[in-house]
Amino acid sequence: MTRLVGLSGSLRRNSFNRSLLKEAVRLAPEGVEIEPHGIEGVPLYNADVEKEEGVPEAVARLRTAITSADGLILFSPEYNNSLPGVFKNAIDWITSNPSGGGKVLSGKPVALAGTTPGGFGTILSQNAWLPVLHTLGADIFSGKRLMLAHAGKLFGDDGRIADEENRDKVVQFLAAFGAYVSVKG
Repeated sequence: MTRLVGLSGSLRRNSFNRSLLKEAVRLAPEGVEIEPHGIEGVPLYNADVEKEEGVPEAVARLRTAITSADGLILFSPEYNNSLPGVFKNAIDWITSNPSGGGKVLSGKPVALAGTTPGGFGTILSQNAWLPVLHTLGADIFSGKRLMLAHAGKLFGDDGRIADEENRDKVVQFLAAFGAYVSVKG
């Protein structure tokens, strides 16, 4: 079994990317399990807090989940043509060196996925993540990226992806990343 963590980078309760993560969990191919997580409860990074109080519980939970998983999928919104600050902040906490997180993503297979109301998917957000992940030593999956456009029309009333074409994109992405991770493991 290939164990992946899916991390949604939005704080909004009804976030499109949280919905996409839920669909990924549902559509994961046989032999791939996706454990969903969010960034709720992660405070703004402050090295003084880290030194004086240690790692916040929300950060510790995410670190443990990611460390024990075979791979990670970042479900990233696109804000102002880039990555969301709150999501970058969570990754900064998770990978902070003073408290031992510096190697959490080192060598870890990481894939990028996302949806946005605009017409170009999350290409600019995903491109903004690349130097961050490279710096952290992540094994960035380059086989496919999942970028779904028109998020406002993507999901039906039941919360599922409404059309077969986009559902197939999710399934193909998950199968490709799952196969990549299983070969690495």
